[in-house]
Amino acid sequence: MHIEHLAIWVRDLEKMRSFYCDFFDLKSNELYHNPKKKFSSYFLSFPTGARVELMHRKENISDINPSLSDRIGLAHFAISLGSESEVLAFTAKAKNEGIKVVGEPRTTGDGYFESVIEDPEGNWVELTI
Repeated sequence: MHIEHLAIWVRDLEKMRSFYCDFFDLKSNELYHNPKKKFSSYFLSFPTGARVELMHRKENISDINPSLSDRIGLAHFAISLGSESEVLAFTAKAKNEGIKVVGEPRTTGDGYFESVIEDPEGNWVELTI
């Protein structure tokens, strides 16, 4: 078993696509657009096959379904970079590119070596070994 993809609702689809493709070197499919539902999305692929789906609607999601405005969402997702040196390198790259680092590189109490960055819309992305 494995995670096939995770999905993130986004405000600015193109900005978020550029961030993930440029920073993590992900590959994007062509824009999917459903005019009837006013829905658009991209799937961004890692070399391992795992994917991130970026989803956007013209209306706010809470306007379509008010119960979603109180929903507790994703805390973070983690991207394994393979080594401590890569975590350090990606964290430095983030700082150099003006990307907010919300957690400096460290070894956690449960043994993970990680840092945490924030994407352009405030989602936390954990960089780990």
